[in-house]
Amino acid sequence: MPDGNDTITVKVMPGIGAIDAAAWDACAGAENPFLNHAFLKALEDSGSCRAATGWQPQHLVLEGPEGVAWGAVPLYLKSHSYGEYVFDHAWANAYERAGGSYYPKLQAAVPFTPVTGPRLLLHPEAPEGVAAALISAMEQLADRHQVSSIHVTFPTESDWLRFGEAGWLQRVGQQYHWENKGYGGFDDFLGELNSRKRKSIRKERREVAESGVKIHTLTGPDLRQEHWDAFYKFYMDTSDRKWGSAYLNRKFFRQLGETMADRVVLMLVEDGGEWVAGALNLLGTDTLYGRNWGCVATYKHLHFETCYYRAIDFAIERGLKRVEAGAQGQHKIQRGYLPTRTFSSHWIRDPGFRTAIDDYLKRERPAVENEIEILMQDSPFRREDDCG
Repeated sequence: MPDGNDTITVKVMPGIGAIDAAAWDACAGAENPFLNHAFLKALEDSGSCRAATGWQPQHLVLEGPEGVAWGAVPLYLKSHSYGEYVFDHAWANAYERAGGSYYPKLQAAVPFTPVTGPRLLLHPEAPEGVAAALISAMEQLADRHQVSSIHVTFPTESDWLRFGEAGWLQRVGQQYHWENKGYGGFDDFLGELNSRKRKSIRKERREVAESGVKIHTLTGPDLRQEHWDAFYKFYMDTSDRKWGSAYLNRKFFRQLGETMADRVVLMLVEDGGEWVAGALNLLGTDTLYGRNWGCVATYKHLHFETCYYRAIDFAIERGLKRVEAGAQGQHKIQRGYLPTRTFSSHWIRDPGFRTAIDDYLKRERPAVENEIEILMQDSPFRREDDCG
């Protein structure tokens, strides 16, 4: 805890707009664009994230004696389990069948965003104990709301360990990331692959190039409303076909373009003077984060080229350490995106239910680790005994 002579105040804020942007960003840091005040504000201002959509903001801000924000947590009161990418529907169903009320629950996360980042946002000059004070404040808020549980999804490993030390249940998942090993160009990356995978990727890229489409990489002042209009059409088409409803609306994308254009990397595909596909990425200090893809026609290998290979090109050119390609998609492995552990932490109120979830997680983790081990056997990277 902070020094006993320090007076601290924990505030529950009904929206990110009620929090000073500079104070929030000083705690969030610049590394992860999804924790930026402007990104969260675009979600809330657009109406994508509000009580009516099941994401009621309950952000925590911990202030020191001079009113300086020492720490914060992006926190939401939830009435469902959609848009989270760490699935607890089975938990909810089991608890409801046993006569409990799983919802509402509290969720520490970036809505609709399966991207690892800090969830205990700490000012660089925050005293020792602020992280523990934030965890305690989350538990007190859970008591106030009488929620069944609190879920912290996609925290950093260091935050995950902090929650574990506080007695929270720990869960492990996996998604696919590409690591930059100091490549000077895409061919350097290909040189690390076995011969068969190297030839396959070259063939895929060649066929896209020969199809006649043009792929534009747009960021900063190059982004215009026509580009957002086109991408939104692709996003809606994909959402309608895959999920039946879209989490994000046009206002969100417009505000994102107005306030965070320098952190947006939009790959748009042109065919015959018409925009036909696009991939939205956000740029961190050392990572490119792939988020949404959409296409209104069928083009062989275009998804791989636009979402994965162009992202690698961009990362190498900018000297970024990695590309995170988001949740799911085993096909990413053969394109150099390898299984990477992700984390979540869970506070469960009911002792009996907590014991049941704890038992489930203890059995699930070896299965996840085994899956990662099996998936790694499909790595396209050359092994010492490979000839090509």
